[in-house]
Amino acid sequence: MSKFFDPQAHDGEAARLHAPATARNRNFILELLEACLQRKGTLLEIASGTGEHAAHMAPKLAPLLWQPTDIDDRHLTSIDAWRNHVGAENLLPVRRFNVLEDDWQFDDLPAPISAIAAINLIHIAPWEVAVALMKGAGKTLPSGGTLYLYGPYKQHGKHTASSNAAFDLSLKRKNPAWGVRDMEAVMDLADSAGFADFDIVGMPANNFSLIFTRG
Repeated sequence: MSKFFDPQAHDGEAARLHAPATARNRNFILELLEACLQRKGTLLEIASGTGEHAAHMAPKLAPLLWQPTDIDDRHLTSIDAWRNHVGAENLLPVRRFNVLEDDWQFDDLPAPISAIAAINLIHIAPWEVAVALMKGAGKTLPSGGTLYLYGPYKQHGKHTASSNAAFDLSLKRKNPAWGVRDMEAVMDLADSAGFADFDIVGMPANNFSLIFTRG
């Protein structure tokens, strides 16, 4: 599959990868997570990428446990390297997890899943990933559990900024199955998966946070 997300080594260290966008958005995302998450159970992060979000946020959300996942070997190595670097007890070892192929079986976690997060995922993946993510989250989260999505979205079929329209074109050039998603289509998926309430929060750089609550 084509790659769009291609982080580089952090300060010359091959294992710990760095994505510049992470440093720009992580504090804004953390502020929302601090406000909407309970400090119990486990947050399951889908497609953790470099692991920088997990390393930055997990220590500040303790005692909530943070379970990072990914499918890319280079990312898996980076996530655990960042985990070792920060030494946070509530940041669990990374797991390989593919939402399109794997069963949502996490019964062996130290605490049950209470939240799920996917940051900058569904636009750099086929639409089937969004469908599988929402379906799996709906089955996995308990009543009152939180699903958090972050990224660019169209609203009512239109881009919210010219930069997002250009970004959408660049994604489709890499892979025609990728692209900035319609927010309303994502909300329809959430409704079908049993999510009763949602919040839409505008974020810097023309992104949005979508916060869904399991009914």
